Amino acid sequence: MTRIAPIARDNANEKSQALLDGVQAKLGMTPNLMSTFAHSSAALDAYLKFSDALSNGDLNGKTREKIALAVGQANDCQYCLSAHSAIGKMVGLSPEEILDARMAGASDTKTDAILKLSAQIVETRGKVSDADVAAARTAGVTDAEITEVVANTALNLLTNYFNHVAETEVDFPAAEPLSVGETCSAGCAQ
Repeated sequence: MTRIAPIARDNANEKSQALLDGVQAKLGMTPNLMSTFAHSSAALDAYLKFSDALSNGDLNGKTREKIALAVGQANDCQYCLSAHSAIGKMVGLSPEEILDARMAGASDTKTDAILKLSAQIVETRGKVSDADVAAARTAGVTDAEITEVVANTALNLLTNYFNHVAETEVDFPAAEPLSVGETCSAGCAQ
């Protein structure tokens, strides 16, 4: 049961209505997360602007979705795991890539380092070690990309925490549960 119910578009204030109309036009649907954020047009606007700004950065859509999956798994956010599993498929991630990302792993060294750094940011509340940053750099992650890893992690922390507080009803196909002892597919860098 939700703690904060999605607000119907017609019951939202004018600014939230306009933002929700933009979401509907872009996605062809209005996810419950957006309708729930719409209680505060400032929060919805901030989320949409932050997300849009990061979509124009150095990290491509597949990598951003993998970060969202790694962060969602680390925070046990079923809404985000379900949403980003669906969006991940839409941007071309295979089921194996989706599961690997949830475990902060990838078959290529650079993406693997990005996901491991993102997971470390969550685990350490941002107090990563010199070794964590050095490992990312050794894998070819630039300082601009490290900066965007932090920003994408923060964006996903926002949605994870909001979904935990609101208990947002999942309106995407449910994410596959991870099996006990499941490991990253054979190609993941370790």
